[in-house]
Amino acid sequence: MCDKDLIAIRKYEVDWELKLTVVDSLISKPPKDWSLPPRVTDDSVAYIEYTTDKEGSVKGVCVTRQALISHCRSLTIAMNYSESDTMVSVLDFKREAGLWHSVLASVFSGLRVIFVPYSLMKINPASWMLTVTKYQAKTALVKSRDLHWALLATRDHKEINLSSLRSILVADGANPWSLSSCDQFSSIFQSRGLKPDAVCPCAGSSETGTVSLRSTQMMKSWWIEIMRLYASTKVLWLRLSRSRPCTDRSLHNSGRGVLSMSALSYSVVRVDQENSLTSLTLQDAGQVITGGVVVVVKFSGPPRLCKADEVGEICLYAHSTGSAYWGLDGLSGSTFKVEPLGNDDKPLGPLPYVRSGLLGFLGPNGLIFVVGNRNSQMYVSGRQHGADDLIATALAVEPMKFIYRGRIAVFAVNVLRDERICIVAEQKPGVSEEDSFGWMSRVLQAIDSIHQVGIYCLALVPPNQLPKTPLGGIHVSETRQRFIDGILHPTTLLMCPHTCVINLPKPREQQSDVGPAAMFVGNIVQGVRIAAAKGRQINADDEKVTSLMEVLRQRSQTSPDHILFTLMNSRGTEMESITCAQLLKRAERIGSMLIDKGRLNPGEHVALIFPPGIDLIAAFYGCQAAGLVPVCIRPPHPHNLQITLPTVRMIVDVSKAVAAWPTILDVDDLPSLGRKKWESECFEKKPTDVCYLDFSVSTTGHLAGIVISIAGATALCRSLKVACELYPSRHITLCLDPYCGLGLTLWCLSGVYSGHHSLLIPPAEVEQNAALWLTAVSQRKVRDTFCSYGVMELCVRELAPQISLLKEKNVSLSCVRTCVVVAEERPRVALCAAFSKLFAPLGLNSRAVSTSFGCRVNTAICMQGAASPDPATVYVDARALRNDRVTLVEKGAPHSIALMESGKLLPGVEVVIANPETRGQCADSHLGEIWVACSHNAVGYFTLYDEEGSLHTDHFNARHGLETARLTTGDTLKRFARTGYLELHDAVFVVGALDEALMLRGMRYHPVDIEATVIRAHRKISECAVFTWTHLLVVVAETESAESEALDLVPAITSTVLEEHHLIVGVVVIVDPGVVPINSRGEKQRMHLRDAFLKDMLDPIYVAYNM
Repeated sequence: MCDKDLIAIRKYEVDWELKLTVVDSLISKPPKDWSLPPRVTDDSVAYIEYTTDKEGSVKGVCVTRQALISHCRSLTIAMNYSESDTMVSVLDFKREAGLWHSVLASVFSGLRVIFVPYSLMKINPASWMLTVTKYQAKTALVKSRDLHWALLATRDHKEINLSSLRSILVADGANPWSLSSCDQFSSIFQSRGLKPDAVCPCAGSSETGTVSLRSTQMMKSWWIEIMRLYASTKVLWLRLSRSRPCTDRSLHNSGRGVLSMSALSYSVVRVDQENSLTSLTLQDAGQVITGGVVVVVKFSGPPRLCKADEVGEICLYAHSTGSAYWGLDGLSGSTFKVEPLGNDDKPLGPLPYVRSGLLGFLGPNGLIFVVGNRNSQMYVSGRQHGADDLIATALAVEPMKFIYRGRIAVFAVNVLRDERICIVAEQKPGVSEEDSFGWMSRVLQAIDSIHQVGIYCLALVPPNQLPKTPLGGIHVSETRQRFIDGILHPTTLLMCPHTCVINLPKPREQQSDVGPAAMFVGNIVQGVRIAAAKGRQINADDEKVTSLMEVLRQRSQTSPDHILFTLMNSRGTEMESITCAQLLKRAERIGSMLIDKGRLNPGEHVALIFPPGIDLIAAFYGCQAAGLVPVCIRPPHPHNLQITLPTVRMIVDVSKAVAAWPTILDVDDLPSLGRKKWESECFEKKPTDVCYLDFSVSTTGHLAGIVISIAGATALCRSLKVACELYPSRHITLCLDPYCGLGLTLWCLSGVYSGHHSLLIPPAEVEQNAALWLTAVSQRKVRDTFCSYGVMELCVRELAPQISLLKEKNVSLSCVRTCVVVAEERPRVALCAAFSKLFAPLGLNSRAVSTSFGCRVNTAICMQGAASPDPATVYVDARALRNDRVTLVEKGAPHSIALMESGKLLPGVEVVIANPETRGQCADSHLGEIWVACSHNAVGYFTLYDEEGSLHTDHFNARHGLETARLTTGDTLKRFARTGYLELHDAVFVVGALDEALMLRGMRYHPVDIEATVIRAHRKISECAVFTWTHLLVVVAETESAESEALDLVPAITSTVLEEHHLIVGVVVIVDPGVVPINSRGEKQRMHLRDAFLKDMLDPIYVAYNM
């Protein structure tokens, strides 16, 4: 563009598009000896035309100068272009037919070309016909949609006259569904002077250029004779019904056929009845371009020639085709240098053919019929379906009421080794959700009856939401990518995985029972190690049973000023400390008060409802001094009394507590509480007497209370003292809840027995100051610290941006020898790794972070001791794990799950791995239940024996005594406690709880594995939980995204779970953050969530029921 004043003009014209501007006044004069460069060779690249594949990748097709000239010459001959002609084009002039005819062939032939921009076509669809009438154009370049729009604008423009048109080139005439627009346009505009044979469909691609076109100037050429030579390979011409009579002397051959879509899905051509719902009417795309030779080869596998009644990919040999993909030599060879194979699998000849990407077959008289495009074909369960065919079926179901006609995209996504069809359309405003689902259901039924294929996902988006091409069409590959990335933002969604996913692996069938003895003998014969392990032995002198009160009295005499406990607040200051003598004095005063003023008798149960602190410890030992049985209960949360207060009341009721201290409940109103008459006799405790009751709500929603004897409590403290080397000179930091399990033992019992100094940090204080725990460890140079997963997760989330600030405050964690996470679940490998990596700059050794393991029958089975070797991590195959088999794989292997060792067995602990059904001892590499035998096992489950026990059946899974059993093979004399947890290998690798496992399709799935997959499915998912409901898998996902983006999570979750676990998600529930209930140990309460779901109490953002 040359203009001296262009720079000045651009100061005021702010709407100019970006162009390459050349100002002639600024160009220097060429030197006198300048001459034209030498002529470029014909095989050099003239231009590069871009094309897009099915995945949306852009490739450049190189066209040589020889091919450019040959293509222009062929088009000129076929269309009879001359210098006096005028052409009107509404096509994209940058590629394909718009480039070939309006830019290249027009210059070659000297045509006058008038371009009608798409922006003008949107305002006035008849603008191109008005231009034809005004300039008496001979040729028009359009698409079938332009013909359709023109039909709607005929009433407003009576002055249109198309008598000058010799040909209307339909660029997408190879699309089978362009037939109706071509026929209607030709029929209606014959009264406006349009010639009956003016409509000229064509076929082509960027790789081949023009393959064929229908023109009055196209005559039977020499290539027809070559094609008839292929009859020797038993190729039979297909008889097709013709649109109008045609004789051999006719210069214009045209035809059409009515074919069965069911047969076409199997790549077979079969004639069907006209007006059938399952038929497809085709029109020919003309004859092969002058100088070209066409073959049809199979589109998958070796390029073998197709029979006449087979559909394959059309390949062209001509001098006008492209030569290669720019920079893609490997892909170019399979596209631009195809050698067709005959029946004997030998090449037909030396001619290199080019794949066009068009699927079709050859008809009589050299006519080419195209049934679809390779990029728009979807291959589902061995059958192929065209996207345009499905669009036509969807539009036939009352389209004008619900969606826009031209704004629909059909594509396929790969899920579980097959393609799944997805339909996305723009929904009209004002349509209710109920009406939309009704229309979507009818579309699914229509597609299923006509095409015999299921739709994986049908989504509706708001108007103008789908990405568009420069000329207004729907950008299918971009729409597909948005769907895969989860950023499509649909307003209505319907997933149907149950109907379309038919290649799931067969459900696991229970094999004929093999006895445990046979399995045991088989393991011995194979030389497999039997799964059993023991902790280190405890000296006989250390096994003398001494009550905790006796230990406290001894310490108050030997070291009365020794500080046992220190409580910290959120500001990092020490709120309270207590010595041995002070603790004993307070305990005796509390015991006296409970007996005198509370009128309690020795052996009765007292509910201690204290916040974490020293008061709880003093009250615990006050009960011990008075011969009472303490029951530690978490106080109700002041901001969530509606949920937490019933749990407190239920524990008080179930535990048969005769008093609750502090008094927050009216214990006289509880039906199971009773007062016993005061007796003044002195109460002497035995080692077998009850020390305390430990109540906890399991992740399955059951309230389970266990009985801990005096001997069991002292044995547990002794085992922890030996394993962790706890002595009076030691300092440890506790940041966990002290109400049950190992947390209660560390907070209240272990410090008194071992005499070490415990720094107590309530988790609620860490919520106010995330750096409190780590700062306290750094300032006091603590070597051993214990925490919960909730505290660790809070530190990772809140302190990640503050690492540099902590460095400036000289926070150092290099002193930490062991950082133990107290848990009753499978170790969270990802969280522990993230914690170690995040605080490594502060000196934290990754080997210091470990986990412990305990359960209801034994609160402390494993723990990483001070002198224990580093915990190991193994990777197992998830598919084998579902079938109760263990297969070790390498790190990073497909379908691998990382399992971290849950510390080392505590001293005095013996475990075996047993089959939970046969009770036979497993081999080392088998998955089985952990059975434990040791002196600090719980005595039993606390149960109700009176008539009021039925009141608590729904909340308390009462069992008469501890569930103990003997092995049927191995050590059959010893009694073990069944933990209900699955484990593998020689070390303790906890897989999950039996009660939580989901039995789906005959296989055992663990919720944590599915939940980890769900969280990876979409970046907007912050937390999730899974459970089953009437044999359906329900996924509840929390998200912080807006409601308009919530539906993006549904297909992402469904596809990811289906791909990784071979499970179909039945229901997807999208909720706000904080809906998934989590207990004090950081464990998800899935059964409480399930109850809330069934009672419709979740207040979800969206609930998707997958069909």
